[in-house]
Amino acid sequence: MEKTISQMQKDVDNWAQQFEKPYFSPLSMVATMTEECGEVARVMNYLYGDKKKKDGETLKDLEDELADLLFTIICIANDQNISLSEAHERKLEKLYNRDNNRYKRK
Repeated sequence: MEKTISQMQKDVDNWAQQFEKPYFSPLSMVATMTEECGEVARVMNYLYGDKKKKDGETLKDLEDELADLLFTIICIANDQNISLSEAHERKLEKLYNRDNNRYKRK
């Protein structure tokens, strides 16, 4: 069974709460998120772009890099008391209402 975003947020918080300082400072988490985005971009560039990996360089798995990025986003949301499920619903509402006719349909 796949987990909901709310379940993932709770799992991360349960893990984080075992530490004296559960989450890094907000700016450190943004820096970490930026690093993780760069790692996702690097893998995507190796897979689909013009940049090829160097001899002997190992290519991390895109799935692992996306998981690292998701974990960091969840940490930011938890630290800021944001429900990603609720934020997601608001985003979908914008897409289906405000942006409904913005893109060419099939």
